[in-house]
Amino acid sequence: MCAMPQLIVRKLESSVVRRLRSRAANEGISVEEAHRRVLREALLGTSLPARRNFAEYLQTMPDVDLPLKRSNDLPRDAVL
Repeated sequence: MCAMPQLIVRKLESSVVRRLRSRAANEGISVEEAHRRVLREALLGTSLPARRNFAEYLQTMPDVDLPLKRSNDLPRDAVL
């Protein structure tokens, strides 16, 4: 596994930190990931496709009515 370089940014204005936290919360990502995205877009002019959080992903799943029928003929022999 290749170690990724790290960057520590000190002495940021409180307003910058608040806006970054707000952006991260709105996108459902960590502050660290929001920071990576801001840097990537500012310096490379590119951005990764926005990832949906799990709740948004679940909302995209279609409602499927499967014909789930349970047999009422009890007892049944167990097949081992």
